[in-house]
Amino acid sequence: MRVEVRGFGWRHAGRKAWAVRDVDLRIESGERVLLLGPSGAGKSTLLAALAGLLPEDSGEQEGDIGLDGLPPHRARDRVGVVFQDPESQLVMARCGDDVAFGLENRGVPAERIWPRVDEALARVGFPYHRDRPTAALSGGEQQRLALAGALALRPGLLLLDEPTANLDPAGAALIRRAIADAVDADTTLVLVEHRVAEALPLVDRVVVLAAGGGVRADGPPDRVFAEHGAALAADGVWVPGHPVPPRRAARPPGEVLLTAERLGLPPRLAPTDLPVRAGEALAVLGPNGAGKSTLALLLGGLLRPGTGRLTASAELAGTDRRTSPHRWRAPALANRIGSVFQDPEHQFVTGTVFDELALGPRRTGQPEATVRATVDELLTRLRLERLALANPYTLSGGEARRLSVATALATAPRLLICDEPTFGQDRRTWSELVDLFAGLRDAGHGIVTVTHDPDFVDALADRRVILRRPASQAGADGKPASTGASGEERS
Repeated sequence: MRVEVRGFGWRHAGRKAWAVRDVDLRIESGERVLLLGPSGAGKSTLLAALAGLLPEDSGEQEGDIGLDGLPPHRARDRVGVVFQDPESQLVMARCGDDVAFGLENRGVPAERIWPRVDEALARVGFPYHRDRPTAALSGGEQQRLALAGALALRPGLLLLDEPTANLDPAGAALIRRAIADAVDADTTLVLVEHRVAEALPLVDRVVVLAAGGGVRADGPPDRVFAEHGAALAADGVWVPGHPVPPRRAARPPGEVLLTAERLGLPPRLAPTDLPVRAGEALAVLGPNGAGKSTLALLLGGLLRPGTGRLTASAELAGTDRRTSPHRWRAPALANRIGSVFQDPEHQFVTGTVFDELALGPRRTGQPEATVRATVDELLTRLRLERLALANPYTLSGGEARRLSVATALATAPRLLICDEPTFGQDRRTWSELVDLFAGLRDAGHGIVTVTHDPDFVDALADRRVILRRPASQAGADGKPASTGASGEERS
């Protein structure tokens, strides 16, 4: 499928700034394009436009887009897309039915549907039978299922918005291999991916969007990075060969803030023993389905343990020292333990970015002048100041992630629990987050991060805990995965 973008721009309804603007681009049938740019440059918006998913009444458009000469909304049946948030495109209760949904809508004969469903699931290394409930999937498993749904359609244009962002290294490699195998000679691929070095074997062209609008660079990867690499890295684009310096702890860790003893939630998380310390950045690693997000929710006091117990130190618990964190009242919990969910939108409850940041401090009774000062500082620190009056649900994936981190920081909790905090970040905002977390750690706060970002772990983590999948879950080869709670190592 041939793609032509002529002077395209899009501004979301109610926003002053354009999400993307002045884009001129021609992609020939069968080309494989890596779309790069700083967070907020409009990469996801451009993909949504190519997919025909920007309704006329949801914003203002400039220019036009043609897919083999047709407007995107008339070519949807030839386009496959996987969004940043895979959960948003899962529509059925069972995994096989979800992959079959698009095929059924397009009138594929019934006898061809299930062979194509099984083929697509196998291509992405999906570890379960097609009867697995979609509600039981981890974020990374949802990502594989969403990709399977797109591949089953055998599209002429395949649009992928960070398809490996929430996957463990083995799962990410499976997805990249699936993409390489699935893209036929005449299938056009447009890929947004922050893991640039790993993505390069999949593409033959790099297009870089500029933050202020237009195309900053365009051409073969080697030429683009040779001519523009240093400048692109300075502007926030991830460029191979430009490492980020580590932020080591200024002093040894302090007291234990939380103690997990055989803490678990069968079948999602096997019993786990774990101390969480002040002044330490702890990275929780492991394959998809090992229960990392469940552990984060348990440590954050947001789930009731199924096994074992979670004990807070006297300093952290205050007047609640006799009770487990999941029994603390909401204001007390927000003051002591801040949580950042894997899906940022799950924690947004107000209509503007400013009000979202102000909510926590206001609930804890801070004076309005203090609230405003806190919000202004976080807006500036995380480069969200131009979005203060924007609706949180109109932000890009990277912007939404920074807002979710900022909301947890707004009450200055002694312990911060983050699930994939660097998802969707460009090099500049990624570095800001690392610096912010390092500053909190060095000031005595505890930091726990669930992550598949090896660069983030190398730059910040003082200690690593590796979870293994519970024995009740089958591995990608159909055999039971190894059991056990965790292994630890110090950086």
